[in-house]
Amino acid sequence: MAADPDQQRHRPGTLKQQNKAHKHGRHRSKGKLEKDTKGRVSVKVLSKKSRHVQKRNDRRNQAHQIRKQRRDEALAKKRSRGGQGTPPYLVAVLPLCDGLDTTSLVNLMKSCDDSLTVIENDQGLIHISIPRFKQRLTLCVTRYGDTVSVLDAAKVADSVLCLLSPEEGMDDQGDDTLKCLLSQGLPAVNFVVQGFKEIPVKKQGDVRKFLQRQIESKFPGEKFHSLDDKQDALLVLRQLTNQKLRQILYRERRPHMITEEIQFELDNAECETGTLKVCGYLRGRSLSVNGLVHLPGWGDFQMSQIDAPKDPYPLVLGQDKQRRKNSEGDNTSSVEMEEEDEKVLARADPNRQESLQSEVVPDPMEGEQTWPTPEEMADAEVAAESKAKVVKKVPKGTSDYQASWIINSDEEEEQSEDDSEEEEDVAMEAEEEDASEDGSDVETEEQEDYDTVSLTDDTSRYDAGMDLDEDRRTLEKIKEEKAHVTFPDEIDTPMETTARARFARYRGLKSFRTSPWDPKENLPHDYARIFQFADFKRTKKRVLAEEGDGAMPGWFITVHIVDVPKAFMECYQPGIPVVLFGLLPHEQKISVVNFVIRRIPGESPTIKSKERLTFHVGYRRFTACPIFSQHTNGTKHKFERFLPHEGTSVATIYAPIMFAPAPVLVFKENHFNVPELIASGSILSINPDRIVAKRIVLSGHPFKIHKRSAIVRYMFFNREDVLWFKPVELRTKWGRRGHIKDPLGTHGHMRCSFDGKLKSQDTVLLTLYKRMYPKWTYNSHVPHPPIRAEDRDTMETEEGQAYQMFTD
Repeated sequence: MAADPDQQRHRPGTLKQQNKAHKHGRHRSKGKLEKDTKGRVSVKVLSKKSRHVQKRNDRRNQAHQIRKQRRDEALAKKRSRGGQGTPPYLVAVLPLCDGLDTTSLVNLMKSCDDSLTVIENDQGLIHISIPRFKQRLTLCVTRYGDTVSVLDAAKVADSVLCLLSPEEGMDDQGDDTLKCLLSQGLPAVNFVVQGFKEIPVKKQGDVRKFLQRQIESKFPGEKFHSLDDKQDALLVLRQLTNQKLRQILYRERRPHMITEEIQFELDNAECETGTLKVCGYLRGRSLSVNGLVHLPGWGDFQMSQIDAPKDPYPLVLGQDKQRRKNSEGDNTSSVEMEEEDEKVLARADPNRQESLQSEVVPDPMEGEQTWPTPEEMADAEVAAESKAKVVKKVPKGTSDYQASWIINSDEEEEQSEDDSEEEEDVAMEAEEEDASEDGSDVETEEQEDYDTVSLTDDTSRYDAGMDLDEDRRTLEKIKEEKAHVTFPDEIDTPMETTARARFARYRGLKSFRTSPWDPKENLPHDYARIFQFADFKRTKKRVLAEEGDGAMPGWFITVHIVDVPKAFMECYQPGIPVVLFGLLPHEQKISVVNFVIRRIPGESPTIKSKERLTFHVGYRRFTACPIFSQHTNGTKHKFERFLPHEGTSVATIYAPIMFAPAPVLVFKENHFNVPELIASGSILSINPDRIVAKRIVLSGHPFKIHKRSAIVRYMFFNREDVLWFKPVELRTKWGRRGHIKDPLGTHGHMRCSFDGKLKSQDTVLLTLYKRMYPKWTYNSHVPHPPIRAEDRDTMETEEGQAYQMFTD
């Protein structure tokens, strides 16, 4: 029997579960979009993500191109350095320990290969042509202990070859020299040791560790090379010609050279100036004959012409070496050839030549005013009658009108305004010391009558080398600095003169940070002599972007420098490097220059403001008397009487401008006239509007206290001074604020009101400020200090040790 078809069919589809589809419309997910477009983006419609990705790719591509361009420039500069048409590698040989033989080192490097060509000139420069490396090299050997010569050589050197002793490594003098080089900007550095292989093998490991510790303390990652045979010397030469050079911006942005030959011709027999001819390889940037050049320690000069003689130290290779030998056999032909090859590159154009004017000549009529009107005259007479009369000592028969024009001399006014508050305590202490010393001298004289036999030759020789006056001055400075640290800026009100006359140029400020102070107010006469820039940063950007013309870097040139003083040749010594720098536009002009400096650790001499110091700023060397101030934010900066031993400070002087960056080294001559590095830093700004405010604090003591009111005495000594300083706010050492209400009596007592109850042991203070300006003490003439062996020996004797103990 057949089955019923209705009973055999499956369940209907309506009974199956069917989920509702998501109605997304035209929306597609991010993954679906990327899958559909396959990375293609419409030109008209760009999504936010695609624009971000495109910008990121553009930045990566741009960074890659810049990186590749810089790499290519560095490789091209490295490959062309030392070859024909480029200046040779200049290596300064620096002994870091006394007694090292630099002559044997140089002889070993000159004879390390038979193919080398060595030429030594009168200036002590040794030119080595290395055919194997297709490069040439110049050695400049410096003298041990001559810090100035080492700094001048390092200003233009491509590398410094430091010579260590296998026993001592580097001594104190060598360590000080490295400190100066690191502060100035050290180029590439290498260390070599002579006699290392002569040390027994068992001790070489300890010696290596000792020398390596000394090197890594200042140059992490650097190692030394032994230099005992010709193979070592050849490896050192290869290291010098293939090492990575360090870029020093202040010299790369300016043309510079080290002189190979020097000639001097007087203008006439009676003149004290002449023309200096210097020859050498030009480095850095191009040198224009219409610009200015600078000789460190002598100042800025103009040029008359630039010549291009034949390169006397070419790269000799193979057949060129034999051809040169044949040409040197005939002296006459070689001289004629040199004369024919020498040509004049450029002559100075008086209409385009840069001026040597370093300061502005002020017009005496610039500040002249018109004659006052009758109304102004009447107002002035009324104001004059209302003021208290000033008593002056004048000659007999002098009228009141004539007496009003009699003023104190500038020296007395300057002394009374700037230095009297700093010297009053010192003078009183000096009188007490003199009195005590006079009494001690009498006692010693009486004792010497009886104890003359006890004096030995060593004692007399010890006393003969001591300078008691210098010791007394140093002791006074030390005491004054300690008093300033204990009681900062506190001075005593003078009793013989009125406070309003003594502190006439001081003012009170409600807030040192926020109170206004016009930087153009009451400027001194020296500000009329300086150059000021509307936008110094814009001027710097424009000057550095200019491309110069004239002699190109790598050429061997002769520069004719005019109006050089005859004293230059009198002080010149063969063997001392003479360097020459070309100036950028405006760098001969004097303005107010601010340096940010920091004391060298371990140095403890007391340095007072307005004390003469020697500055090495980039390529310049000069002396000046700076004023110190705090390195803080804001428009006003507190004056520092002494250079602080910790932290940074700002030194302000009148000096020629220099476009930053540039290192700054500060030296001071010690007891034996030897310059010592005391601070280092860099150029902060060229800003005449930087306000340096000197602070003084007048102190008084509470006499009677009643709640928030108190009677204060010993701050002033007459009634007029109390009324004069009444608007100035008072403060106490314990943090109270107040003001003067009214004077009491005629002896300077005053009633003061405070914001809280005053303690009897508290001290009332009144703070006044005055703007400080540097003195015009710039001197570009800094002759090379003589180096004498007896000076170094004296430092090691008992006299030098006693002086060092005294200053410490």
